[in-house]
Order: sequence, then C-alpha cells, then structure tokens
Amino acid sequence: MSAASGPLAGVRVLDLSRVLAGPYCTMTLGDLGAEIIKVERPGTGDDTRAWGPPWAGGEAAYYLSANRNKQSITVNLKHPEGQRIIRELAAVSDVVVENYKLGTLERMGIGWEQLREVNPRLIWATISGYGPDGPDANRPGYDFVAQGEAGIMAITGEPDGEPMKVGVAIVDVTTGLFTALSICAALREREFSGQGQRVDTNLLSSGVAWLINVAENHLVSGLEAGRWGNAHANIVPYQAFKARDRYITVAVGTDRQFRDLCAILDCPELADDARFVTNPQRVANREALVTLLQERIAPRVADELLAALNSATIPAGPINTISQVFEHPQVLARNMLVEVPHPTAGTVRMTGIPMEFSRTPAEVRLPPPLLGEHTDAVLCDLLGRSPAQIEDLRAVGAI
Repeated sequence: MSAASGPLAGVRVLDLSRVLAGPYCTMTLGDLGAEIIKVERPGTGDDTRAWGPPWAGGEAAYYLSANRNKQSITVNLKHPEGQRIIRELAAVSDVVVENYKLGTLERMGIGWEQLREVNPRLIWATISGYGPDGPDANRPGYDFVAQGEAGIMAITGEPDGEPMKVGVAIVDVTTGLFTALSICAALREREFSGQGQRVDTNLLSSGVAWLINVAENHLVSGLEAGRWGNAHANIVPYQAFKARDRYITVAVGTDRQFRDLCAILDCPELADDARFVTNPQRVANREALVTLLQERIAPRVADELLAALNSATIPAGPINTISQVFEHPQVLARNMLVEVPHPTAGTVRMTGIPMEFSRTPAEVRLPPPLLGEHTDAVLCDLLGRSPAQIEDLRAVGAI
C-alpha cells in the first residue's frame, strides 16, 4: 500500500458502515489520505457486493463506486473474539463510522459508551435514518424513503407529473458528505481539547437541509412548493430547451444576459417587451416567454447555438448522456475519470476525486478491496496477532 499524502494522512478510521451513506463518507476520507479499515461480515460482506449486474472481476459496480482507498477485514461482530478485535482496533483508531440500527452495537458491547472507555480521543460518527431521538428514532433509513419524506420528491418532476426521485441516491451521498465534514470538524476540535466526541447525522435531516432555497421560499412566503420540471421557481428563463438535434440548458441570471440571449436568437424586441424586461416580470409571464423562446431555439443546431451563447457568457450547456460525460474534454482535463489497477478485474475505471490540494494531494491509492483481503495483515500489523492465532480466530468463526 502506497503512503498517503493527503491532508488526512495519519488518521485511522474504523469503518463499521454498509451500503452507501457510510461507505461514501469513509471513501471521501480515504481519498483525502485517511487510512480506512472496512469491517465486513464474513462470507457476504457489504450488502452492495451483491448489487449487480454489472460486475467487474466478480465485484458489483455499485460496491466499487463507494469503496476505494480502503482495506477490508472480515469480523463476526456477534462472536466475543470478534467484539474483542473491534475494541482493540478502536483503541488504535481516531474515528469510528457506523450505521447500525439504534442500540445494536451497544448490545454487543462495542457501542460509543463502551469504546470511548478504551479510547477517550475516539471520534464516533453515527449515521441513521432519523437521528438518535424523537418519535422516529428506531425506524430504518433508506434513501428513497428519505427523498419522499424530506420533500425532495414533491419538488422533483414535471408540474403535472408524478413525484420523482433524483436519479442517484442523493440523500445518502449528502449524508455521507455531511458526516465526513463533521468528522473533520471533530478532528480539528480534538487538537485543542484532546477529547473525542460523538457526531450524529441522519438521512431525514440531510434531505431537509438539501432543500436550500426551496425551503426558504416556503418559510418566507407560507406557500407550498411545487414541481417545476427543468424550470426554476425564481428565475426565467432557466430551464431546458429543445434545439434541432438535442436538448440544452439555458440559465439566464441577469437582465443583461436576457438581452444578449434575445439578440442571439434574433428577437431583440423581446428584451424591450414590457412583460419581460426584468426577472420578476419574466417570472410573472413565464409561459408566454418560454413559448416564444422555444420557437426560436427549436430550429437551431445545438452546438452552434451553444457556441454563440458561451461566447456571450450566457450560462448554457448540453444535456449529456453518462457516456458523453466521460468523453467531455473538461471532465478528462480535471481527471474525473481514473483507471485503477484491480486484483481480479485487471483495471477498473472510476470517477475521479473532485477535490484538489496544492501541497497535500488527494489520490486513489487502493482499489476497492476484495472481501477480507486485508484481514490477516491488519490483525498482524495493528494488533500483533500471529499467523497461528489468526487461523484459530478463523476456525472459531470470529473472522
């Protein structure tokens, strides 16, 4: 394993999480240089290992997407020796990340209160569906349910269509990022206090926080938010339009941009139309304006129109397929497509790291690990177990 050079180099994270929110959090920390020890169930591992097709070298693409820069060990948390291993690893770790149902780890003797006794500097990050208290504390958390319950689906989709989820598990991803941020903050505070602490994040709260301006619009006005499809509640024109050969996005944020847009579309008179001069007027007359603009955009070739819009610094772009995304020159220039050597797949192509540091670069050091790939090495190097002792643990079902 190559030495980490990222800003979190030297931080060790014991990852007891599964599926997406927790693994996305720990992958982010790993990308930033932290050492991640991923603890998995013997025999089956993380649930997402079975979430295929597609597969690469016997590994599900879903699992690969959130588990690079980690070491995998298998530990039976229900076995007393397995619980002993977790306590010993917590004693030499900086952070624990877990997303078990409330009270599960405590009943095994490896919860927050028990492990802080062996390591008072430990930062314990809990991810749940609804938080550790309140009437829904014991409910399990799922991204799809959270997207509905947090209001995201109510504001996503066409105005006259059914409520729609976001195309990725955005609440899980957002919760993972909030958790990673909370851990970094707790690590920073520990530099001064010398003490660890517990941080809690949950899917529902993350989904509500994700509402941003839509939530504030409602809280200020008292009006119920609706679905706008590809349009914007507060800005017009700010939506998708159909050009001759493909859809494009146009995001006009100022009156100057609107005037330039009208000039490019050979309809300068619209910029002086009393209905459309300012953004509030354009919002009030949305339907009429969008219809007029669509009539003028429909005959234009998308690439030619986008070139003219970009030259005029009017925010606009194509609506790419996923394959087009990974052919995009700027995506490639920013290293957002990387190739990672893998023990069974040969090479795995993955999304890159969206964060850059001038002195301590984030990097992909390890491919997503095979199940239990590092069990022996971790037990030997960190806990001093001999090969014979490791075989004994395997024989009794502890690992």
